[in-house]
Amino acid sequence: MTTGAAHTNLPTLIGPTIELRPLEKAHRDALLEASADGELWNMKVTVVPGPDTVVNYIAAALAGRDSGSVMPFVIVRRKSGEILGSTRFWKIDRINRKLEIGHTWLRASAQRSGVNTEAKYLLLVHAFDVLSAVRVQFTTDELNSKSRAAILRIGAKQEGIVRHERIMPDGRKRNSVRFSIIDTEWPQVKDSLERMMTR
Repeated sequence: MTTGAAHTNLPTLIGPTIELRPLEKAHRDALLEASADGELWNMKVTVVPGPDTVVNYIAAALAGRDSGSVMPFVIVRRKSGEILGSTRFWKIDRINRKLEIGHTWLRASAQRSGVNTEAKYLLLVHAFDVLSAVRVQFTTDELNSKSRAAILRIGAKQEGIVRHERIMPDGRKRNSVRFSIIDTEWPQVKDSLERMMTR
């Protein structure tokens, strides 16, 4: 894992229908417009930026980027340039060559459309084939059955439940489900994702 902390090194990851571009302050209005599609900031099982939180959301992501522990992206539809949501690498541990994919959300109209599968594919290819990761993990709310099913569908293995893993904005002590893909599983997962994307 040699990608440096400086954000000038952040790549744009380009797929058949979307690209993942490095998140910038200038994306504020487009992110708000995307999260307004479904008023996603009202969801209790994940944190999506809303009118009152978007500035801090972007600032925290960029601070993590500048420290080298986060690589935040916006998800863009290539044909129209429309921002569909956001995702990131975080908890980047270069010594142990592991990281987490998370903070992923999509505007309501882009959900169940194949965008999430393509975004995960682009991130996993970069993690395993470019950054030489040995482990990529995912963490989601125990209550978020939709997210849990989606993570299993891409080929991750459930490892267990981490109790009271974080405190949500409404004060709830969240139990989180942890999943992972390791380097020896990646070729099979990659093949499966490529077949899913061509269907």
